[in-house]
Amino acid sequence: MGEINKQKIAAIVAIISIIDEHNKTQDIGRQKGEAWSQDHRRMNMGLQSLMKNRSSRSPWR
Repeated sequence: MGEINKQKIAAIVAIISIIDEHNKTQDIGRQKGEAWSQDHRRMNMGLQSLMKNRSSRSPWR
């Protein structure tokens, strides 16, 4: 591989890493979200409300 090709590949990799560093949108779907949205999801699934769940005793005590 010539020196110019190595430089082109290095430049492309550098640009992709900079773009990927600023583009963290893939993590948004893994976050829980705000408390009210968590509560609505829990209620729709038939679970306890978030407030009741947070105020209940921990099973580890």
